[in-house]
Amino acid sequence: MWPMTEPAPIRDHALNNLRYIREAMERASAFTSIPGWGGVGVGVTALVASVLAGRAGLSRQWLLIWLAEAILAALIAGATMYIKASRSNVSFRGTPARRFFISYFAPIVAAAVLTFFLAKSGMLTALPATWLLLYGASFISSGAYSIPVVPVMGVCFMLLGIAACLVPFPVANALLGAGFGGLHIVFGWTIARNHGG
Repeated sequence: MWPMTEPAPIRDHALNNLRYIREAMERASAFTSIPGWGGVGVGVTALVASVLAGRAGLSRQWLLIWLAEAILAALIAGATMYIKASRSNVSFRGTPARRFFISYFAPIVAAAVLTFFLAKSGMLTALPATWLLLYGASFISSGAYSIPVVPVMGVCFMLLGIAACLVPFPVANALLGAGFGGLHIVFGWTIARNHGG
């Protein structure tokens, strides 16, 4: 005769069900189409831009190189995000995507306005810190609606931005390369490996 085992208490069963439902709702409320391989691509182009901009020194050409990199990065990120979302059947019209993009673009718009103002005022030396800090802020705020690694990346960008406030301009340009290049490659590879490309 087999020994009788006690059934799991109903309380434990209910807690397990609630945990499963909560995790399912969290997954459904997160925007998961952050493109890992796109981040790697952005990182590679940013490293090239950092080298070219470093050779240009503090000049209008330096600014134009980084602005061209921003446009190229946006194209790479947008295309790879669209591909990943299509492959995963993730809608850009759903609530998670809307929340993600609103919280992502608010600091980016602030960075664009400040870039125009600082460049017009001849304060190019303030741009590396401005870009790193506000780009980091965009990932911290949008990360609340995405995968957990996104706000961690934002914190790393902001730490580089703080450092860029304290160093000479050539070092600040190198920090741009470390952030937009190195961090995108490291976190992009992590996202690609752990979150579906």
